[in-house]
Amino acid sequence: MNRRPIRRIRAVPVLLATVLLTLASACSSAGGGASDSGNVDQAAVAKADAALKDLQGQVLSTGPNGETASSVDTVQITDDQIAQVKAMGAKAAIVMHYGGNDWSTAQVDGLKSEFQRLGIQVVATTDANFKPEQQVSDIETVMTQNPNVIVSLPTDPVATASAYRAAAQAGAKLVFMDNVPQGFKAGTDYVSMVSADNYGNGVVSAHLLAKSLGGKGKIGVIYHNADFFVTKQRYDGFRKTIESDYPNMEIVADQGVAGPDFAGDAQAAANAMLSKNPNLDAIWAVWDVPAEGVLAAARAAGRTDLKVATQDLGLNVAIALAKNELVVGLGAQRPFDQGVTEARLAALSLLGVKTPAYVALPALPVDHANVLDAWKQVYHSDPPSDLASSFKD
Repeated sequence: MNRRPIRRIRAVPVLLATVLLTLASACSSAGGGASDSGNVDQAAVAKADAALKDLQGQVLSTGPNGETASSVDTVQITDDQIAQVKAMGAKAAIVMHYGGNDWSTAQVDGLKSEFQRLGIQVVATTDANFKPEQQVSDIETVMTQNPNVIVSLPTDPVATASAYRAAAQAGAKLVFMDNVPQGFKAGTDYVSMVSADNYGNGVVSAHLLAKSLGGKGKIGVIYHNADFFVTKQRYDGFRKTIESDYPNMEIVADQGVAGPDFAGDAQAAANAMLSKNPNLDAIWAVWDVPAEGVLAAARAAGRTDLKVATQDLGLNVAIALAKNELVVGLGAQRPFDQGVTEARLAALSLLGVKTPAYVALPALPVDHANVLDAWKQVYHSDPPSDLASSFKD
């Protein structure tokens, strides 16, 4: 709550006391009192700052089969190798779990940009809308174009496995982003998997939220209710960090969302949390689209004091960060760079070059102060005008 200087008050002491009591009550009823300046755990804030500094450039995640992450810097392709790939006239298909959001768009942009540089033609880009049966159909459809490479994010590791295996047996090299079909082994069934440090992103968002709350408060959690490797890692990273590092912060509610209407489902979950826990200080959402639902719920409830943390630097949460409204921090992936790396791995596989089984990019902590610079790092472009104009000093 913003407090402005009270001027020209000539009320009697009893009236003044009543006014002050009313103001205090209003602040209390709004919730979120844990982060008020008089109720801050300075040691916890210092711990969060130190942890965020220590995490720079590190990768905490392991791969789907426990692999240690290789750095993106290890995935390089020489001019001679590029010439060899161009001579092949190779074709690639991009089979997405779902599209239309900022993360997926950036992945596809990175893939197409690098495939063009490498002389590999992209013959299809599909969007399964997070439906396994649609993705199976998409794989079968793109295989009619005989792609040499498929880059994909499986919606469901079990339901899609047979379709991917059939594609591999037909000769397509498989490069995965973020998730791997059940029973698949790197180097045998697929080339490699590329991901952000999703466990690290969960850890980053926990420290950013703890810093914003002053190390104290009650939290709601909205997770991805699916067998999805990377979103599980985010949830684990966030929850374990809160529970181990911040004893004065408590997760009092959690609810899963399965989609495909992730924003709508998260809004309903947040509405229920805020109704049942009127003193809730914060809500963590597993990525930016569910976080948009949390923002809608908070605004509808008049909870402008609620603190929201998430993962992925989507435009809407970035604007909220820029305005210093509701969103206090997030762990960002680097989807454009992931796409570039996936394309290089695909090209190297066509040459028979052995590649790492699991490649991961470090988490990028984002708060109000660095949101515009972070956008440039994540998307390799200047912030859009509506984001840049939203920034408040």
